[in-house]
Amino acid sequence: MKKMIKVMLLGIAIFTFAFSSPALAGDAVSGAKVFSANCASCHAGGKNLVQAAKNLKKEALEKYGLYSAEAIIAQVTNGKNAMPAFGKRLKADQIENVAAYVLSQADKDWK
Repeated sequence: MKKMIKVMLLGIAIFTFAFSSPALAGDAVSGAKVFSANCASCHAGGKNLVQAAKNLKKEALEKYGLYSAEAIIAQVTNGKNAMPAFGKRLKADQIENVAAYVLSQADKDWK
């Protein structure tokens, strides 16, 4: 009986890892440097100097569907409205790091 339970648990674990999407694991410390050099002129302290309501606070990110690394990466890469695209200026890992930084700061209310 114990062997059957172990086999079932192993099967569940394999199934879970095989069909789950990998988590993006950017480096928030490196992201802070990239953010400072490229984003802070409009988004210092999580603000938005162009459209104040669309800031980088957790509530706004959630409201506008941007509270995930994937969504932030897409926004930074492709730009939208007044925000320029950074996909040709920054490397993919730099953008991933910025996303990690933004999410970590949003979780701390940019303090």
